[in-house]
Amino acid sequence: MPPTSIKRLKKTYCCSVFNPLTLLKQQQQQQKQQQQQQQQNQQQQQQQQQQQNQQQQKQQQQQQQNHRHHYQQHKQQQQQQQQQQQQHHQHHQHHQHQQHQQQQQHQQHQQHQQHQQQQQHQQHQQHHQHHQHHQHQHQHQQQQQQQQQQEEE
Repeated sequence: MPPTSIKRLKKTYCCSVFNPLTLLKQQQQQQKQQQQQQQQNQQQQQQQQQQQNQQQQKQQQQQQQNHRHHYQQHKQQQQQQQQQQQQHHQHHQHHQHQQHQQQQQHQQHQQHQQHQQQQQHQQHQQHHQHHQHHQHQHQHQQQQQQQQQQEEE
């Protein structure tokens, strides 16, 4: 590298990075942005954690419920989409947060009961995979009964 280019590099580097005034401004701006982002992130994280819990339950349900009625699966997917949309419009959060909680309580209630039954079956299925066909039908009946009850409620 010829010495002139090194000098030139140093000059631009010093000006942009080490100039205390620009540095200060940058830091202040960054801090402001970070604070705003952190607030949003915290809100998002809370929602995401709750959603992740639900999505894990949903994924487990959907894996096992491939033979399940299509309409019910479709309903689950719609609920997932609704929640994801809420995350995108965070500036409306206050209004949506209440909606969000209601939805979640409702969903957790539905899923919680299903989830417990499924877990017992899942462990069971993993150990005795050759019996899976029989258990799958068994599960299928239980889930449908549960969902019908909940829909009537």
